Amino acid sequence: MKNVSSLPENYREIYSVDLQKNKKTAVLINGLALVIAAVFAVPAHFYVPVTTLFDMKNGLGAYTVRFAVLLLGMIAYIILHELVHGVAMKACGTKKIKYGFTGLYAFAGSEDYYDKKSYITIALAPIVVWGIVIAVVTALVPREWFWVVYFIQLCNLSGAAGDLFVTLKFSRLPDDILVHDNGVGMTVYSAK
Repeated sequence: MKNVSSLPENYREIYSVDLQKNKKTAVLINGLALVIAAVFAVPAHFYVPVTTLFDMKNGLGAYTVRFAVLLLGMIAYIILHELVHGVAMKACGTKKIKYGFTGLYAFAGSEDYYDKKSYITIALAPIVVWGIVIAVVTALVPREWFWVVYFIQLCNLSGAAGDLFVTLKFSRLPDDILVHDNGVGMTVYSAK
């Protein structure tokens, strides 16, 4: 995997996306997130009905604990998702990573430029890593905890809609692309 700290002279901008500024793309990605969540939630409901999340047979205390764990788990997941992006950036050779939250999106970014393969790896790393980890945990928890863990998995799958969007978009671009991801926006450069 490869990164460079400065753009080669013969490269020019061929594409950019900034979800803070481009509302049309932001709506598209958020719509994609909802579709992904539905595609994975509906079949799971037939496996374990979502009503089990609201089951109070073990009392109000157990019910409250499940919801507290769900809330804390979702917050932890957002942080861990961005940390995995950062670890992948480090694996590409990035020295300094910046993390942040815009009010709508959490992000990991840098001033480096990544080749196509590296950037797609960085984009997909959290969905793969956490997808596997959360799937294992989901399989191991008792039935009344299934939806607590599975909602975190739904956050993993649907929350990566932006990562999936750029992966599909960038995979169609020339092989020589270099991607600059400052955290809230990406600019793609090519010599072609």
